[in-house]
Amino acid sequence: MIEVLQSLIPTVLFFSAPLIFTALGGVFSERSGVVNIGLEGLMVMGAFVGIVFNLTFADVFGSWTPWISIFVAAIIGAIFSIIHAIASVSFNANQVVSGVAINMLALGIGVYLTKQWYGKGQTDMVTEPFFRTDIPLLADIPFIGPIFFQGIYSTSYVAILFAFIAWYVLYKTPFGLRLRAVGEHPMAADTNGINVYKMRYIAVILSGAFGGLGGSVFALTIVSNFSHSTIVGQGFMALAAVIFGKWHPLGAMGAALFFGFAQSLSVIGGNIPLLESVPQVFLLIAPYVLTILALAGFIGRADAPRANGEPYIKGSR
Repeated sequence: MIEVLQSLIPTVLFFSAPLIFTALGGVFSERSGVVNIGLEGLMVMGAFVGIVFNLTFADVFGSWTPWISIFVAAIIGAIFSIIHAIASVSFNANQVVSGVAINMLALGIGVYLTKQWYGKGQTDMVTEPFFRTDIPLLADIPFIGPIFFQGIYSTSYVAILFAFIAWYVLYKTPFGLRLRAVGEHPMAADTNGINVYKMRYIAVILSGAFGGLGGSVFALTIVSNFSHSTIVGQGFMALAAVIFGKWHPLGAMGAALFFGFAQSLSVIGGNIPLLESVPQVFLLIAPYVLTILALAGFIGRADAPRANGEPYIKGSR
């Protein structure tokens, strides 16, 4: 049993980290009232930038390269998300259509530049990805240490830490109160002196940063290169985690861990006694089936922020 947990828990955390980062971005955006279907595209952009930066500067930064890569990917993701903010907030465009456009644009840019710069449909493999490591001191704790703190990726616990920071920011700070007010009743927020447009811009840009972070972490831990199939559905899974988690940072983290567990089944399912006879194809589709089932019947009543998806026009009712 301990051996199963030692292989299961690190793998679940491994697959969950990118989903946690991206889902947190979705929570910020949707809490402000802006639907962000473009999480998939933001992850694609983050994966592309993270891999290209890593390949370009691996000789310069050495072992620090993956950390700097995900930081750069977060910045580019934030900048890229401004397109969605301009369309949705400034021009009152349909937020779903704008998000879909972000998805298509990001994939088109990534694939085109990859072919231009590398002469093929995918980049080279990075030489400085994230590696499994043991957490000092904690890894030596009897029973718990080998399961939770040995052979894990540092990014997994960084993602969990960010979820708690996001919860604190949203629910314990004036900024978070203003952000939630804008998503619930923008006219009342405006009447009380809160700049609705500014708050929504900040929220969408934060979602871009988190999406870029999630995509780059996925690319630098799981696949180690970029192609058209690097990010395939993970952004939509993160969006499902936002809804499954009821637009709450810790709820989204829990949902991401659940979906990470579903993804891990295709890797370690053969080592689990109850699943060893299940055909591999069923384990591969498990994340998507469980996502649908979770959203369809197991989350109960999930009320989105009242103004979610509704453009705010100053002075209108």
